[in-house]
Amino acid sequence: QVRLVESGGREVQAGDSLRLSCAASGLTFSYYSMGWFRQAPGKEREFVATIGRSGNSKYYGDSVKGRFTVSRNNDRKMVYLEMNNLKPEDSAIYYCAGDRTIMTVVHTTADEFEYWGQGTQVTVSS
Repeated sequence: QVRLVESGGREVQAGDSLRLSCAASGLTFSYYSMGWFRQAPGKEREFVATIGRSGNSKYYGDSVKGRFTVSRNNDRKMVYLEMNNLKPEDSAIYYCAGDRTIMTVVHTTADEFEYWGQGTQVTVSS
């Protein structure tokens, strides 16, 4: 079955950088649009970034534009989220998500993703 496993979350200081990873298994990874979402306590799940099947199409949430970069390695079935200049408001559980799409489609909302990981906690201290 499809499995997504996030890693890399930890506590950091404001201004630090962090890279999250998501390992996928049980799927033909290159057929899937992949995304990152986050959820802080008491808040709704928020779109962070998404990347298309080939890695050429990328979209970001307004709150992370210019600071976060999403990438993927189809051979390794991995998707990454490079986070720079972290702020306390970036603290949340970060989730990896995937959905099978045609080449030209990139999902940007949580409802469009079928598969989800368990999440990894990122805490940014001021």
